Amino acid sequence: MAAQIQTALTILRRKQVEARTGLSRSTIYERIKTGTFPAPVSIGARAVGWLAAQIQKSRNAA
Repeated sequence: MAAQIQTALTILRRKQVEARTGLSRSTIYERIKTGTFPAPVSIGARAVGWLAAQIQKSRNAA
């Protein structure tokens, strides 16, 4: 249970998302545009990240 909560609250940066999914930057943003990949969340003025749980879900769905 605690591991699930930790995963849900973990924010991954783009390089980490690329490593976990095997997708390139351009592919990630193309899939976001088409609605087949989770959108990033803002974590600062010029920084975004993805919720680890959403990335895991998208990997399982593919």
